[in-house]
Amino acid sequence: MISFYQNHLNIVNPAFTGVKGKTVLNIGVRKQWSGIADAPETQIFSFMSSLNDKVAIGLSVVNDKVFIEKQTFTSIDFSYKLQLNETHNLFMGLKAGGNNYQVNAAGLQTYNVMQDAALENISRFNPNVGIGFYLQHNDYFVSLSTPRLLNSERAKNEDGFVSVATDRVHYYLSGGYNYFLNSDFTLKPTFMLRYVNGAPVSSDITANIDYKEKAQLGLNYRTDNTIGALVQLNLSNSFTLGYAHEYTSSLLGRANGTNEIYMQIRF
Repeated sequence: MISFYQNHLNIVNPAFTGVKGKTVLNIGVRKQWSGIADAPETQIFSFMSSLNDKVAIGLSVVNDKVFIEKQTFTSIDFSYKLQLNETHNLFMGLKAGGNNYQVNAAGLQTYNVMQDAALENISRFNPNVGIGFYLQHNDYFVSLSTPRLLNSERAKNEDGFVSVATDRVHYYLSGGYNYFLNSDFTLKPTFMLRYVNGAPVSSDITANIDYKEKAQLGLNYRTDNTIGALVQLNLSNSFTLGYAHEYTSSLLGRANGTNEIYMQIRF
């Protein structure tokens, strides 16, 4: 879950790789529930470049760490642009890569006299593929994708010990609209809907106010009782910097919230 999901759409939708029509480098760092030991941390790196007016390729890397678990999903993204008419473009994308999953059992503290034989380090690599579609208009966009089509086991039954964790297929639906309030200000509401079998549907709703494409200020609400604020500054024609802070009303609200930094470099 990322506050700047509208800027990192290529992580879940390979079709987004060609939308910008230029070479772009995105970097994101997210520290969740500050103040809680071993809380989730996420680092994102992606590179997108258009080969011509229709074809674009990219590289995306997402590194997640939670307690003793660490996952790094790396993929090559491909996007093809199809012009439907004068106002609509449809981007179609393919994602190919895999997830490197590791468990560091040494990070566990136990109180048994005997060593538990089931507490062993785990290291697995699971290949995967994904697809996505992105409909573009000057005033709005619609994105539909599944970045991992294959169910994959991060761990499995070994030597009689049960240790199974399965990554199921996730579906992402996103969209946004530009309301031009006047010559200076534009209201940009967006949403992100996530679905996976066996878990509650999660969604983000964000409203950004853009000033002359130089600065954006926004509010975000997530359906797990999380609210947040975002600010994004275009410091030059080639560099954008953003910061987001989230707060949850659950018991985790006793922590210092979640902090996220976003950077974009355009070439």
